[in-house]
Amino acid sequence: MSDNKILTAIYDAIDLINAQNEEFLIEKSPETILFGRGGRLDSLGLVNLVVAIEQNIEDAFDTSIVLANENAMAKKNSPFRTVSALAGYIAELLEEKPNV
Repeated sequence: MSDNKILTAIYDAIDLINAQNEEFLIEKSPETILFGRGGRLDSLGLVNLVVAIEQNIEDAFDTSIVLANENAMAKKNSPFRTVSALAGYIAELLEEKPNV
């Protein structure tokens, strides 16, 4: 599995969100706080980002994943907090998929 492909999928989705809202640009860095205290996204922005990332992951890995699921909500530390946490969570989901 390519961590670079995952980060590219996330960063491409961030580019899309940034194009829609130039007022609060999201930095493309693993340390960027996405959601929660100090985050750049409100709940609607997070939903838009998640949908874009899911589509980018499907395009890049030829498999579909659902990021906002019970597993994500049950985690002690939100996978949506930072770019790095989200990339790690996506890698976990992809590892569960056969043939990825």
